Amino acid sequence: MASLTAIFGNRPEKTDDTDRLLSLYWNRAELKKGFAELRHEQFRLQERIKREEGAKLRLQQKLDHLESMLLDPEWVHNVVMHYQLRALDLYCAGRIGRFAEQLKQQREKKQHSQRLAAWRERLKQEAAAVDCQIGEIRLKIQMLEDRLQSERHRLASMTGILRFFRRRSIMASLDNLAAALDAAERDEALLLERYDEIRRREPPPTEGLSVSTKRSINFLILAFAQQLYLHFSQDDDLAGMAKDASQKSVGAINFGSQIDCEDLLAMIRGRTDSLEHPDGLADILQKRANLIASRAVFSGDDEAVPIADSVAVVFDIDAAGEATERGIDLLGNNYWKLRDVLSH
Repeated sequence: MASLTAIFGNRPEKTDDTDRLLSLYWNRAELKKGFAELRHEQFRLQERIKREEGAKLRLQQKLDHLESMLLDPEWVHNVVMHYQLRALDLYCAGRIGRFAEQLKQQREKKQHSQRLAAWRERLKQEAAAVDCQIGEIRLKIQMLEDRLQSERHRLASMTGILRFFRRRSIMASLDNLAAALDAAERDEALLLERYDEIRRREPPPTEGLSVSTKRSINFLILAFAQQLYLHFSQDDDLAGMAKDASQKSVGAINFGSQIDCEDLLAMIRGRTDSLEHPDGLADILQKRANLIASRAVFSGDDEAVPIADSVAVVFDIDAAGEATERGIDLLGNNYWKLRDVLSH
């Protein structure tokens, strides 16, 4: 045995060495993988720091630029005018956003009310049908009970030889009536359970709006946006100026002297204060929405937002109901963030 060990060596010791080598190999592989992940995370964080530092630097440059303009007497009024026009743009966007949200809620409520009314009517009809079946089965039970009682009374009143010859047939009839009565009572219990299940049903959840409904909502939103545009662009282009101010940095537009800026500011205040809903606004919006719908083109049957080029016309409707057209692409130029408030 000793000679065999000397020839072939100690196998358990080699197995242990192999296991240790494999363990070291896998540990080294895991360490290399973890180190690579740490390096990747380090690079990612360094890039983020660079971006944050760049954003901080750009913000500081903007603040320095704004400070220099506020210190310049020739530009200070332009700065005020710039932010007042931005406020006008935000004001119009808020009006459209609230109008769109109210419109969507109204349509959702109306659609759900109609669906709920139809569900209640079906539930009422189903419950009435089951209730009718319950009435019929109860009448059947009553008739079976009366027949069973009559047969029992008939059997009890028989005497003598007549009872001897008729007893077997009467007992069979009693058994049949009792079985039929048990079956009818089981049917009644099942019908009562079904009736209770109908009464306990939960109403259907609110469903999303259909594509056709979304389109009609979008037409009205576009009609309202056109109403705002016409109001703030009567003899000037306050709407366009507000849009430019919202997209460009302060100082990119020169609005003129102090007097020009004051006149423009007074115009904005007056136009904002005079923004009211006329008595016939609903009719005007609906007529304008119909005109928009007549020209709207969609990229697909499941699309609710029209192609911008197809609705790039503003309809100005006068008191007599006559419509004139202006070639203004409110949707394409995303006035007041229309793309965000439309139903998709």
